[in-house]
Amino acid sequence: MLDLGVKHTLTIDRDTPPGLFLKNEAGDEVLLPNKYKPSHFEIGDELEVFVYLDFDERPVATSLEPKVMLDEFAYLTCVDSNDFGAFLDWGLEKHLFVPHMEQAYKMLKGEQYLIFCYLDEQTNRLVASSRVNKFVDNSILTVEHFDDVDLIVTNPTEMGYNVIINEIHIGLLYKDEVFQDLKTGDRLKGIIKKIRPDNKIDVSLQRPGYRGIEPNAQKVMEVLEATEDGFLPLHDKSKPELIYDTVHLSKKAFKKAIGTLYKERQITIENGVGIFLTK
Repeated sequence: MLDLGVKHTLTIDRDTPPGLFLKNEAGDEVLLPNKYKPSHFEIGDELEVFVYLDFDERPVATSLEPKVMLDEFAYLTCVDSNDFGAFLDWGLEKHLFVPHMEQAYKMLKGEQYLIFCYLDEQTNRLVASSRVNKFVDNSILTVEHFDDVDLIVTNPTEMGYNVIINEIHIGLLYKDEVFQDLKTGDRLKGIIKKIRPDNKIDVSLQRPGYRGIEPNAQKVMEVLEATEDGFLPLHDKSKPELIYDTVHLSKKAFKKAIGTLYKERQITIENGVGIFLTK
């Protein structure tokens, strides 16, 4: 059976009254109804189609472009609801179903919601959930400091905005670093600003100053991150020779670098003791 919820490149096998039957190399076939047939075709041509279940719960192909596919997030409009759940417009003839138990709060007709599309293994149906935090995981990270990432805004918090990172992880975008109006469902480009010991992730919409503007600050940050406890015993009273031996910077360049890091909230400074990575 062809996988549901994804696109397939299939070969036209035969033309029948209901439409074209398409096959893959394994011999699995699916109907492309007449309404989606290309105006010109030949048996043996290849077509890219999306496969899902029709109103009779049978696999069917379509040339329409879905607004979301399997294992993806999307911001969709609720077009109807009943005692069983809600229905979302995902660009196809049959709407995407959201069971009641998968609604973070009751969905209302005409409102938009951030959802995740998945395959219900019990029913073998494509369904959606607005409980999006169930579908992100920070236990094993696939990103590193300063990586360019794709972000989806999930919801505002007191500190800023929760965001989904690369449709895999959850992170935080601080409100004092946002200079535009953001709303749930917005898609943005961002940077991994910090990864905390508990795998919580801070992101930024701008490349941090020490990375893009101040190379010496980056050098200090790299030395700090290489230490076992995120601490360097360097401060204003440290001897220039000690600073140079530790981070290979002059004392003047070092002071400017840690000033940049402090403004970016990457470090804390304890006078007469040294500098610490922000926890």
